[in-house]
Amino acid sequence: MPTLGVKRLNIIIPIKQVPETSNVKMDEQTGTMVREGVESIINPLDLYAIEVGIQLKEEHGGKIITITMGPPSAEKALREAIAMGCDDGVLVSGREFAGSDTRATSYVLAETIKKLGDYDLVIAGERATDGDTGQVGPGIASFLDLPLSTYTSKIVEISNKNIVVERLIEEGYETLKMTLPSLVTVVKEISYPRLPTLRGKQRAKKTDIPIWSKDNLYLDTSKLGLEGSPTRVIKINHPRVTREGTIVKPTDEESLARTVSQMLRFIQEKQLIKGKHHK
Repeated sequence: MPTLGVKRLNIIIPIKQVPETSNVKMDEQTGTMVREGVESIINPLDLYAIEVGIQLKEEHGGKIITITMGPPSAEKALREAIAMGCDDGVLVSGREFAGSDTRATSYVLAETIKKLGDYDLVIAGERATDGDTGQVGPGIASFLDLPLSTYTSKIVEISNKNIVVERLIEEGYETLKMTLPSLVTVVKEISYPRLPTLRGKQRAKKTDIPIWSKDNLYLDTSKLGLEGSPTRVIKINHPRVTREGTIVKPTDEESLARTVSQMLRFIQEKQLIKGKHHK
């Protein structure tokens, strides 16, 4: 990614701790995700955002702060990001945030970024694997009134004032030029995430990660948590396997003839083949 006399970039990366995909559980009473007692990891798609941020930092210096909203255990995700190469992390945590939908989450993260201040670029993953909406990145951009590129597949060029990116669209690729600061959400095509290093893990253990509550951010409590979320899950349906089949194993010519006749009747009853049938 070419740089045109770029100053040191201050980058903020919102990340999320999500349950292992196979362990996602929902509380049918509240319509919220059950996180207690479930093993969690960094949202896999956020790893690409982290990698892009680290590459920018390696190319011309700068600082990367990762932020997340979640329970105290989400601190683990921030430390993993630091072990990969990020500089600092901020955890926004408190019972008042429980049950937040994408709008409430975007609001809190946007206010966190405002408090941090002095940033040039916000990089987010395309979506989270637990909710799969892709709304938080654009939501943050909306609250902060930032230029936005979603589904970003390449950073073409960056200068002190502008960033040029390519983004995936249905017809192929689109090139955007945006003023800084701006926000991009990235897809897998943009990078290949690195693994944490031993030195990085050692530094991550020693890094002091502040925990901010609503009082640190002076938030409007009517916009927080389940009560402040306009999106509600009102009903949960579990998919049912409705297909039924019959397995027939002919053992001789007589049973084979019966099987063929049975199959032909089935095809005719279901009208799977249109046209004239010859008996």
